Amino acid sequence: MKRLVISALAAVALLAATAMLYSPSTKLSAGTAMPSLHELHVAAGVNKLPIEDVEDMSLVYSTVAAPAK
Repeated sequence: MKRLVISALAAVALLAATAMLYSPSTKLSAGTAMPSLHELHVAAGVNKLPIEDVEDMSLVYSTVAAPAK
C-alpha cells in the first residue's frame, strides 16, 4: 500500500511538471525575451510626438563675480 501511494504521488508530480513545461503561457511568441528598441518605439508611437527644444542648462555659470570679503 505504501508503494502504491508513493508511486501515485510521483506520477502526479511528473504530470504536473510536464504540464508546466508545455504550458503556452511560458512559451515566448517570437523566441526572444525582449522586443527590439525599434519595435518598442513603433508600438509606443514615438514618431508621432512633437519635437521639443530643450535648453541644456548643465554647464551654466554666473557671469557676475561674487563680492570679495
